[in-house]
Amino acid sequence: SGHKLEHRRFNLNIRKNFFTQKVTEHWNRLPRETVKSPSLETFKTHLDVFL
Repeated sequence: SGHKLEHRRFNLNIRKNFFTQKVTEHWNRLPRETVKSPSLETFKTHLDVFL
């Protein structure tokens, strides 16, 4: 999918707490229809169903 985020591993512990490090694996697990939602409301609805 064109909306996958790259998850990198870092040796520094401080980097592990960055938002981008915490969410990439979760984002990449989302179904395509959730990621490509045309609006925030649709995204939230798809997300609720997924979770």
